[in-house]
Amino acid sequence: MRATLHSTLTRRLFAGLALTLALGAARAETVEVMNSGGFSAAYKALKPKFEAASGHTLSTAWGPSMGKSPEAIPNRLARGEQADVVIMVGYALDALIKEGKVDPASRTDLADSRIGMVVRAGHAKPDISTVDGLRAAMLGARSIAYSDSASGVYIERELLTRLGIEQQMKPKAYMVEKTPVAARVARGDYELGFQQVSEILPVAGAEFAGRLPEAVQSVTRFAAGIPVGARHPDAARELIRYMASPAARADVLESGLDLVPAR
Repeated sequence: MRATLHSTLTRRLFAGLALTLALGAARAETVEVMNSGGFSAAYKALKPKFEAASGHTLSTAWGPSMGKSPEAIPNRLARGEQADVVIMVGYALDALIKEGKVDPASRTDLADSRIGMVVRAGHAKPDISTVDGLRAAMLGARSIAYSDSASGVYIERELLTRLGIEQQMKPKAYMVEKTPVAARVARGDYELGFQQVSEILPVAGAEFAGRLPEAVQSVTRFAAGIPVGARHPDAARELIRYMASPAARADVLESGLDLVPAR
């Protein structure tokens, strides 16, 4: 009788363990994420922590929030690439929501990003702490570069005009596609580069030279959302909640981003 009872309890124990493992395996998902450059450093720091805490695996495709390159997130979605989460510039995400491609209820603000200047490592860093200093640095440079995403669009369409130097800069100002601006400056292709601070800091051979003065700064809000038809919406919501939680703040700040102001 005792042996029979022991055998029954053992079978139930193993059956329960098997069920627990099966449920855990069923819950663990591969979450497809599309992430744009400005949030990349924070995302790379948060990714292993989220995977360890949740059991999910994140599979990541990289690309700008806008632009003509095939890697741009809107272009990826337009040709049918699968995503559970998109992380991108807020107003570009809003455009996808208006097009019916992202669930509006899923939109979550993550961080603010400011534009900075980059020089090649070891080179002089012009003082751009004032608007006059920024103007002088641009006029004195042999060449400047900026990205094809939000920061570069602002520089090309607004900043140069606001500084009154649009015509002088036309022969030596370049929009860079795909490759991070800081990487091109580190390689010596351009003298000065302008890009979101969070995209400058991780690049070897480049040195962050300062943020644009607040009077002419452009703050880009990064946000996340879940595309309509996402395969793993529950896991996607877990990821978004984690990235917007207090647990993520230290990594967000370390990456060069700013916290979203409390409302």
